[in-house]
Amino acid sequence: MGKLSANWPYFLLSQIAKGKFFLKPELAVGLGHQAARILAAQSGDAQDEIAERRIEILCIDDRGKEKKLLYDEDPNESMGSRYDEAPQGSVAIIPVKGTLLKYGTYCDYGTTELAAIMLEAAMRKNISSIVLDHDSGGGAVDAVPPMVEAIRRVKALGKPIVSSIDLSCSADYWLASESDYLVLDNDISAEVGSIGVMMSFYDVQPMYEEMGIKFHSIYSNESADKNLAFQEALKGNYDLIKTESLDPLARNFQEAIKKNRAGKLNESVPGILSGKTFYAQDALKYGLVDRIGTSMTAVEIALAMSHARKFI
Repeated sequence: MGKLSANWPYFLLSQIAKGKFFLKPELAVGLGHQAARILAAQSGDAQDEIAERRIEILCIDDRGKEKKLLYDEDPNESMGSRYDEAPQGSVAIIPVKGTLLKYGTYCDYGTTELAAIMLEAAMRKNISSIVLDHDSGGGAVDAVPPMVEAIRRVKALGKPIVSSIDLSCSADYWLASESDYLVLDNDISAEVGSIGVMMSFYDVQPMYEEMGIKFHSIYSNESADKNLAFQEALKGNYDLIKTESLDPLARNFQEAIKKNRAGKLNESVPGILSGKTFYAQDALKYGLVDRIGTSMTAVEIALAMSHARKFI
């Protein structure tokens, strides 16, 4: 693949502009600032800052033998061939960090790419299991399906997949909940939850109107409902966009978590399915996670699960 194409700002802006996120609100504010910086930057200066993206995959076997695999987009080498360098019976630790977007940007991999990297690991015979190393406050709604599909395919291959969590909120918690087992890697900063959906957008029309620019939106007589919810939102009337767009997404999110954590999640806890976040002890008590441990606990569990499946 080599370096990213010069189209990277437009991919990033398009994802931010879509506006629907499973995301902690303080991170959503940052996305708007990021978009503004991209728009203000000169394309030449921005391009000069682009470096080859890199992702490091750590593989550990049951004897503690480690192998670090650096995926730096060498067009002559696939990630699958690099997994062949890992010790037999290894756990592949794949980082899932930062704001999740479907497609990669100049600084991060998108979930489509992370999903491909994870599946390549699962299909190598010397990789016994997968650990997802979560540190994310969530991301775009359309970032969820690629990873969910990949996680389910890994499980269908019979390989355990365990989530190791420092921060896993909103969209990222949906991904973590699909794992076989969820481990918080500490009881100080580890945090999960924020099960909900939000939308944000910048209304720049008043600014341009002050500059003398007039806006005209003309709809067919047969298209009375086209963009109606968004047009109402521009006027400050948010009810329609909530009921037509955000509420169905939120209900799907809730149902997925209830299914993935069936028999464990205490659904009666106020706020647990409506956006509250929980630190370690409460997260464990209410069934959002399965255990509190250290950064290596998830690896130990993944190894134990892969060994156990050999005898089933």
